[in-house]
Amino acid sequence: MDVASAPAEGPDDPEVTALYALVAERLKQAHDRVHALNVSADAKTALTRQLLIVTETAKRDLPEAARRLSRFVHDLDAGHPPRD
Repeated sequence: MDVASAPAEGPDDPEVTALYALVAERLKQAHDRVHALNVSADAKTALTRQLLIVTETAKRDLPEAARRLSRFVHDLDAGHPPRD
């Protein structure tokens, strides 16, 4: 499913439910990756805050949260500090 074109229907829509599940699993994986990083506690705190922002965004705008999470993970993969 393309997160950029996710449907705007309600949470009973199977596609929306699937996207919620995908975002939730990817958020869990991202939190695990941040926890495992060999960086300062302050850096981990900042990264965790960014993930919490994604979590809050998912409550209002699921496609935007999925995009933010994708950017966050991409930056982690590239070895760059994720940006907000």
